[in-house]
Amino acid sequence: MRGSCPPRHTRDRAVCMTNCPTLIVTVGLPARGKTYISKKLTRYLNWIGVPTKEFNVGQYRRECVKIYKSFEFFSPDNEEGLKIRRHCAMAALNDVRQYLSVEGGQVAVFDATNTTRERRETIVKFAEQNGFKVFFVESVCEDPDVIAQNIVQVKLGSPDYIHCNTEEAIEDFMKRIKCYESSYQPLDENLDRDLSFIKIMDVGRRYLVNRVDHMQSRIVYYLMNIHITPRSIYLCRHGESDLNIKGRIGGDSGLSARGKEFARSLRKYIQDQKIKDLKVWTSQMKRTIQTAECLGVPYEQWKSLNEIDAGVCEEMMYEEIQEHYPLEFALRDQDKYRYRYPKGESYEDLVQRLEPVIMELERQENILVICHQAVMRCLLAYFLDKTADELPYLKCPLHTVLKLTPLAYGCKVESIYLGVDAVNTHRDRPECSVCTSLLKQAWQTSLIHSFSSYRTENIKKSRYVEESPIKSPPASDL
Repeated sequence: MRGSCPPRHTRDRAVCMTNCPTLIVTVGLPARGKTYISKKLTRYLNWIGVPTKEFNVGQYRRECVKIYKSFEFFSPDNEEGLKIRRHCAMAALNDVRQYLSVEGGQVAVFDATNTTRERRETIVKFAEQNGFKVFFVESVCEDPDVIAQNIVQVKLGSPDYIHCNTEEAIEDFMKRIKCYESSYQPLDENLDRDLSFIKIMDVGRRYLVNRVDHMQSRIVYYLMNIHITPRSIYLCRHGESDLNIKGRIGGDSGLSARGKEFARSLRKYIQDQKIKDLKVWTSQMKRTIQTAECLGVPYEQWKSLNEIDAGVCEEMMYEEIQEHYPLEFALRDQDKYRYRYPKGESYEDLVQRLEPVIMELERQENILVICHQAVMRCLLAYFLDKTADELPYLKCPLHTVLKLTPLAYGCKVESIYLGVDAVNTHRDRPECSVCTSLLKQAWQTSLIHSFSSYRTENIKKSRYVEESPIKSPPASDL
């Protein structure tokens, strides 16, 4: 039934944030950052739990036409080229239908130029026939420096130009843009007033937003926060803590002697990098604050960056959790991302808590985030486009800095170990057979405990009945 999320197995369920599936459609000339926007948006929506997939029509065209010859393929006078491009667009839309109607997707991103009103009307009709909402994202840019930078950074690495030298590739691509300019019809606030869209002008200097619903407003807010300024994001955990040494999770202990040594090493590393206008963020927990204090620079505390709340298991060792809460221990190993500690949080909860942090990270330039293992995993999963299944097992060792440098279509990661020993707090993913066995044992133990409690309670009740027989009412009451 259209308008509701399809049923899912518990382990595969997703957060349903849309009344009906949404089709995001990019609009704009080549080299305007449409694919950059598509990829970032897809990554963000998947990270917050909205199943999203990108459909790049250029990829369909490359699969259809194995060898790219020149810009003439895109000429409005090239009937054969137009026929192939229409075929590729329809093939992509058919896959969109399959994804949103059959496979349980909630958002599809249709990444193409879509520069004519006729093409956009075709897409709107397609969406209406299938019960999808449509949201257009147009990128308009007239800055020649930005366009040139995009061509050099992205387009020259395209399979289309793998056998061309730089000058030939740039010349051909500029002519390709000219092919689209003659027929380009931008979104118009009067002519297209009934459509839902955001118009991004000159890489975020100005925006025009028209008719958005709740889901689309979240997309708009995200798009208004991203930028293309070169920068680096440094992620690290606090220095080793006293509870780390004892093998206990959570808590709010201070740094160990080695943790303090790491903080001093971190200060030297940051000073040696000579990072321009570096900002430092920490959680509100002692161990991150003590680490930041050693840097000798201003820092900002975020409650959202606090470690995952382990609830009743705070400050316990994993062996103790397995002993005292065998069922909880087994359930967590079975689905670590969605498992919620009793009176605590899950990784899924943590991702929702960290969404404002991601928004602000996208707005910032150079920044150092001193955080915790679970928090760092969530942040890393966003930048590296990791799935919910992979996220809880990402390795984030103590006393190691991860330098993330966002690129056009991804993120470069450098791992810098600062040479101070620390305990290993990482737990590898258990094998499925081990999980199943532990879960069975835990259920049996739980049932035995429940039966034992039930018998004890019943014995107490029967003793009470024997010791307190029902008395006959006084004769006057009969």
